[in-house]
Amino acid sequence: MRIVLLGAPGSGKGTQAKLLVEKYGVPQISTGDLLRAAVREETPHGIKARQAMEAGELVTDDIVLGIIEERLKEPDAFRGFILDGFPRNIPQAEALDNMLNTIYQPLEKTILIDVDFDDLMRRLTGRRTCADCGQMYNVYTSAPILAEVCDKCGGKLIQRADDNKETISHRLKVYTSQTEPLTSYYKQQTKNVAIEGTGEVEEIFARITTVLDPLVEVIEPESVKEENKEKAVAKKKAAVKKKVATRKKTANKKKVAMKKKPVVKKKAAAVKKKVATKKKVAAKKKVATKKKVAAKKKVATKKKVAAKKKVATKKKAAVKKKVATKKKATVKKKAATKKKVAAKKKVATKKKAAVKKKVATKKKVAAKKKVATKKKAAVKKKVATRKKVAVKKKAATKKKVAKKKKVATKKKTAARKKARRR
Repeated sequence: MRIVLLGAPGSGKGTQAKLLVEKYGVPQISTGDLLRAAVREETPHGIKARQAMEAGELVTDDIVLGIIEERLKEPDAFRGFILDGFPRNIPQAEALDNMLNTIYQPLEKTILIDVDFDDLMRRLTGRRTCADCGQMYNVYTSAPILAEVCDKCGGKLIQRADDNKETISHRLKVYTSQTEPLTSYYKQQTKNVAIEGTGEVEEIFARITTVLDPLVEVIEPESVKEENKEKAVAKKKAAVKKKVATRKKTANKKKVAMKKKPVVKKKAAAVKKKVATKKKVAAKKKVATKKKVAAKKKVATKKKVAAKKKVATKKKAAVKKKVATKKKATVKKKAATKKKVAAKKKVATKKKAAVKKKVATKKKVAAKKKVATKKKAAVKKKVATRKKVAVKKKAATKKKVAKKKKVATKKKTAARKKARRR
């Protein structure tokens, strides 16, 4: 299986490449990782790449292709590879095709993970990173429990400087102008397949595997290969025996014919016998030489088969070791992810409990405040009513006093009038 993954930034190529490596057991070849490894290990191509980087120049396609070719010669790439990040334009694609054809490993398929422009903008602009632990979030698809706060460590979430709309739209325009024409290039070769890149990761992976499953090489077991070789050797032996038997029959027929001839032709028969004996001797010599050649061929084939078996067993052992190490790594990763998920769940439950407690305490405080305000209002009403009653009483007493004063004054005036009249 020899494929190239194509797609815009944020389409999920890296995630799908990791899943494909686990399923098919072929390596993911990322040009960025290869360049860094070559520079670090100081390979011939790595030295050239470092010189170009130090001079502030771009690494040439020839250097990148040379590094890819070196990587493809490693044993784990014999069954196939997944190219990610290269080619990015049509000249690079043409150079890659030429290189792969020279090493007899041409591309079989190119997978385009197709995602809508708006969806890409949401994926890239919605990314948030914890400033403390580096945990990644997306405010649209995988938002934290509390806004701008990391679920894992409680750190502050920040947005990378290159995740703004202007920078991302520029990157997508560059992709559209340079990389997208690769799809038409590979369509002309009937190699390109477009896969819808929206939905769950597992759904997208299933769409890709339906295309790639027919490309997986069916490896014939060694036991079947040995049986087929033994059958072929047996067929060759049977064919040799048939040839020898037919030659013996023809020789016997000649002998019988020679005996039936008249006595007059004895001399001619003797001559013919000599010729026949010579032919027999020659035939026997030929058969003997053929047997020797066949025996040598058998020995050589056995040696070749033994050598191939040794190589195959070594390859199997290497593959088994790699598979075992990969399985161990995957098991460790799964355990680590489970632990992380469990820790996140614990943190989330604790935060939820804390939030619930806060809400409950707030509700209690609010209820107490309401009761207190109601009590205050009731007390104020009572005081107001008492004041009103007191005021009314005072007013009534004042009225009574005034009436009494009026009556007293009237009586006094009346008494004075009577006194004057007398």
